[in-house]
Amino acid sequence: MVFACKVSTNLDQVVALEVVLPNGGQVEVGDTLMPSARALNGHGDTITTGIFWATLDTTIITVLDSTTGATLGGSIGQGRLEARVGLLTSNPQTVTVITHLDSVQPAAPVLTRDTIILSQADTISDSLRVQLFATPALAVGRRVVFSATTFPASDPLVTLVPRDTIFSSGTGLAAAQVRRPAGGTLPDSVVVSATVQRPDGTPIPGSPVTFVVEFRP
Repeated sequence: MVFACKVSTNLDQVVALEVVLPNGGQVEVGDTLMPSARALNGHGDTITTGIFWATLDTTIITVLDSTTGATLGGSIGQGRLEARVGLLTSNPQTVTVITHLDSVQPAAPVLTRDTIILSQADTISDSLRVQLFATPALAVGRRVVFSATTFPASDPLVTLVPRDTIFSSGTGLAAAQVRRPAGGTLPDSVVVSATVQRPDGTPIPGSPVTFVVEFRP
């Protein structure tokens, strides 16, 4: 949230702009960001008036509609977006355009099987790996959330190693492992889901990727 202000002796006039960029200002290439803004008078009240938007970096982002601020992510990088009411202009807001995620799929060593066996002699499973596909560049540093559900549900919880949230590597890979609980009765199996979302929270094609880890004597 960012304010643009001006000094005025008329408290009924617009003296400030409050600008909000959703999703931390991130948008994928080819997707649209919808910013919001409101004009405030000297009393701090919202004023109904036309707010217009413009970009300072047309090679990175394009304002599709100057009245709504709908902004298209054109190419990877950072572009500046401004809101304006009359002569009052907001400070440039940074819009970060990132690569467009196309899909996510299981990756080797479990590329052709979604069930992994964990024997009594093992304490940790094979890597549960997923591959992110993206355009026009590799899916680097994208968030992948792993979650585990044991069956039966009353059995001890397993541990995801190294953690439940992983950021994809320079080749678009992300991986986690299941560590069996210490002591107690082992669960029959664990279902692990790897979820990948766009900046606006919508899942990408193929998400979630599901693995089954079976515990064998």
